[in-house]
Amino acid sequence: MKGLLSVCRSALARAFNISLEALIYCRKTMMAVVWQLSPAQLVFAGYLFYVISGWILLCLPVSQKISQAGVLDHLFTAMSAVSTTGLTTVSTYDSYTFFGQLVVLALIQLGGIGYMTLGSFLILSRKHNLPPTRVKAAQTVFSLPASFNLNEFIKSVIFFTLAIELIGTTGLYFMFRQAEVSQPLWSAVFHSVSAFCTAGFSLYNNSFESFRGHFGLNLLIGALSYLGAIGFIVCIDFWNKWTGRTHSVTLTSKIVIAATFWLSIAGTLLLFICEDTIQALPANERLLASFFQTMTALTTVGFNTIGLADVSKASVLLLIIMMIIGASPSGTGGGIKVTTLSAMIGVIRSAIRGEQEVHFWGRHIPTERIWMAVASFGFYLFVLVIGVYLLDLSENTPFEKNFFEAASALGTVGLSMGITSGLTSLGKMIIIILMFIGRIGPISFGAALFLKKLDKSEPDVLDEDLAV
Repeated sequence: MKGLLSVCRSALARAFNISLEALIYCRKTMMAVVWQLSPAQLVFAGYLFYVISGWILLCLPVSQKISQAGVLDHLFTAMSAVSTTGLTTVSTYDSYTFFGQLVVLALIQLGGIGYMTLGSFLILSRKHNLPPTRVKAAQTVFSLPASFNLNEFIKSVIFFTLAIELIGTTGLYFMFRQAEVSQPLWSAVFHSVSAFCTAGFSLYNNSFESFRGHFGLNLLIGALSYLGAIGFIVCIDFWNKWTGRTHSVTLTSKIVIAATFWLSIAGTLLLFICEDTIQALPANERLLASFFQTMTALTTVGFNTIGLADVSKASVLLLIIMMIIGASPSGTGGGIKVTTLSAMIGVIRSAIRGEQEVHFWGRHIPTERIWMAVASFGFYLFVLVIGVYLLDLSENTPFEKNFFEAASALGTVGLSMGITSGLTSLGKMIIIILMFIGRIGPISFGAALFLKKLDKSEPDVLDEDLAV
């Protein structure tokens, strides 16, 4: 008997050693592969890992309430959550159990704070500095001004995100409880995270149409969405100034605040004056609905308080423009970013004046950064045109609705004119690809596919304190 036990222990020890050696070998092999990847490829692989993991979890029976949702629908939801888009082919509330909704929320949070952020934060909590590979990948995810310290920035992102989402949850809880909605606490948590991460996922099938006239909720959701969209650079920049760590905010922050403010004002006024469906609302809801719909397109959060299926073509075009412009660098939203728009405006103004150099607000913009802005803008429009063309081939829906859907997917917005649930399988795959490209950025997507090695050791900046 003792001999048998000894043999068993020896066999188990041998099996354990073999397994350990296999794990070490796999880890070394994986790290060798990782070291060969460019930062853009690391980001590509990281987001893809999030999507596949979420897809698998959503396919589990424990995640599903009903069986009508297919495997492709679960992939669509996982991609939409990681990309913080909000487009869905099935109802999040009706299709998924609490566990499934929790998976969706986790994917939104991971996608919102950006790939590498959570892992980098955990490393920084134990060490003083990040490994070089993580530094390069993080610089690809975050377009930081040169004056920002990456390690401190990542820590600030985590703490700032948790603080804002906690405040949002508290406010929404009391509003939902007063409105007598079911599960007010869970609804508050879910919508606070979804709003700050500009994801647009909702537990209500009509989004916030039932709360169109609720001033407090519209204001709080708008505040959460704007804080996520203007970006961690701006929020941390103003915090540092307010606490006396710095004497002034960066040029990036000034441009983001100014552009976001004026675009919001312009969009709100145009919708208020020109949109017939808003004109038909009660007087006390018109301005609020105009503001909310402009905010949701510009921040790319994707909630809505009015039905978009019957809005005028002029308003459709206005919302598409807002979705294309999008949010800000290092924020949770999508689009070409307002800083890229400012660089393009600088190019146009310099060309009109016959100037050889490009200036914006009295600051010289280096040529290489102008090329980056032009490339980002051009590549974005190229991908958008291809997406619209493919949707027109695969779907039997009007052109403007396909255009709107493609712009919403690429801009990671989540607004729809009601065609998402009726997409064909090919149409769903087109939207999935557009959402993925929109999440990692068209330039990074192209670099991940076509560049063998991209050495990006410096932050992507236009000037010493201006990020693209």
